[in-house]
Amino acid sequence: MEIAIALLAVAATVLAGSWVAERLDLPAPLVLIVVGIAGSYLPFVPEVELTPELVLYGVLPPLLYAAAITTSLVDVRRNKLTIASLSVGLVLFTATGVGLFLWWLLGIDFALAFAVGAVVAPPDAVAATAVGRAIGLPRRLVTILEGESLLNDATALVSLRTALAAAGLSGAAAAGHVNVGSVALDFGWAVLGGVLVGVVVAAVVEVARRKLATNPTFDTVLSFMVPFAAYVPAEHIHSSGVIGVVTAGLVLGHRSPRSQPGASRLAERINWQSIQFVLENAVFLLIGLQVFYVIEKAGQDELSGGQITAAAVGTLLVVLVMRPLWVFPYRWLVTRVLRKEVHKPWTYQAVLSWAGMRGVVTLAGIQLIPEGTEHRETLILVAVVVTVGTLLVQGPTLPWLARRLGVRGPDVREDVLQAASVMQVAARAGLERLDAEPDLDESTRTLLRDRSADRVNQMWERLSLNSESDETPSDMYRRGRLEMLDAERTEVLRLRDEGRAESEVLRVVLAALDMEEMVLERIEYQAKRIGEEELLPRETVQSVCEHLQQAPSYVEPRTPEGCEECLRDGTQWVHLRLCLTCGHVGCCDSSEGKHGQAHYDESGHPVMRSFETGEAWKWCFVDEVVG
Repeated sequence: MEIAIALLAVAATVLAGSWVAERLDLPAPLVLIVVGIAGSYLPFVPEVELTPELVLYGVLPPLLYAAAITTSLVDVRRNKLTIASLSVGLVLFTATGVGLFLWWLLGIDFALAFAVGAVVAPPDAVAATAVGRAIGLPRRLVTILEGESLLNDATALVSLRTALAAAGLSGAAAAGHVNVGSVALDFGWAVLGGVLVGVVVAAVVEVARRKLATNPTFDTVLSFMVPFAAYVPAEHIHSSGVIGVVTAGLVLGHRSPRSQPGASRLAERINWQSIQFVLENAVFLLIGLQVFYVIEKAGQDELSGGQITAAAVGTLLVVLVMRPLWVFPYRWLVTRVLRKEVHKPWTYQAVLSWAGMRGVVTLAGIQLIPEGTEHRETLILVAVVVTVGTLLVQGPTLPWLARRLGVRGPDVREDVLQAASVMQVAARAGLERLDAEPDLDESTRTLLRDRSADRVNQMWERLSLNSESDETPSDMYRRGRLEMLDAERTEVLRLRDEGRAESEVLRVVLAALDMEEMVLERIEYQAKRIGEEELLPRETVQSVCEHLQQAPSYVEPRTPEGCEECLRDGTQWVHLRLCLTCGHVGCCDSSEGKHGQAHYDESGHPVMRSFETGEAWKWCFVDEVVG
């Protein structure tokens, strides 16, 4: 009964805290950790202890896997040097700095001080990316933070294990057996063994999916097994369970479009989003709930209050300082010594150097220090202060820093422009396959071509939505179809309530209606996120063709007030396109007249550009490439 009530209370607090965070436009981890701290001082709230076994074997694997399957393996490879620098080099650099500070201040053995440094060194896999996505950091920064936080736990845990052995606090090895060679061998095996286990688990899961996964439920249960199937064997062979889980997640996430049917991918995505939401937010709540009891126990240490405070606050300051001391010299090394071109300004490094929030692994790792160790309770307090301090200091100030330095996430219109380009390329491939299919009648071919064109036009229509625009054809379709779906669902429910159809049949019909409604709602464009800067094609999916390279950026429009033919005929356009050869202004393919395409068909002028306010992208009719 008590366990059920506790779980219910945690879930309810997580939901309420997340709701408040959304209303206040704050990251949920920050709100929940404050709620937890306040709750720890309430007399009726029991002591909560995050044991190492619970965190490392129960919470960490699913959280790592949930993050890994949504992280792009391609993006991780693209930023591999920076990620390796942060996940290995920065962890060791921070651990050394913290170790030297605690050794000097408290006079404890340096190996023990280094172990504490290893514990507080790795930023959390959840906190940094949760805050980064919430405030809209650039995707490359979020990718780097994800890659760093997914892999740095392995470096930290191996360093912790080695340091405890060197201090004679672990049964794994005696102090005299730890040397540079053994450390290098231990770390190498942690990486290699973890990767091997992750790859093997991913391969087995792919085979099981192809041979056995006949429905989304089976596939989802199989997915729930993966993080534990990778973590436990890797730890059993004394390699890194963290790397095992991350490797399996990255590989399966990358290959899932080929190894899973769409229904299974959709079910897996929704289920893991729910698990990730509950676990990551509950963790931050539980971190806060420990604060009162950790402070109370640390007060029983023989150290003075001033020494305990100096150790906790000083370690927090060292952790905050060590990250920029690594990030900026690394940029200098890459640009000046290695002569590699860095496309992003120094402001990106400034934001990256301030995104180092700690989390659950820090609190679990510090508990691995054995009972009876000198000043153990004070060292636990140090880890708690670093965790809470980085979340409450860096978390709220990171958005301010990003805004001050002009580091912003991608304009939604940039995403829509690239999505339209991708859809255009995909539609072209689909039409080529359609033309090669001999067994379809002409009416079916016409219907498929029209639906393909509608999907492409729908993407392009989303580019220029603003408060003054008329409703686009796709918007009207979506609004009308949603009204129809509501009426259809009401009628199906009436038949259900009157008992006029079998329940199993009704579930199938309702599922079809729900699926269509979900698709329509997911493609709704969130106009409130549209940026105000000029929209340029900053990322394209194909190489820019010679027509785009030779075309001017702008020509004088012949009819700046609107589409030339629509003005003549009295018809209405949706979006406007400007021919960069003669200045003809025509309407887009979503418009009734499609005069932009008609002008190309008649004149052969290859390149047009958007004639909408704030947009500067071009389109080549010949090669069907955006630029």
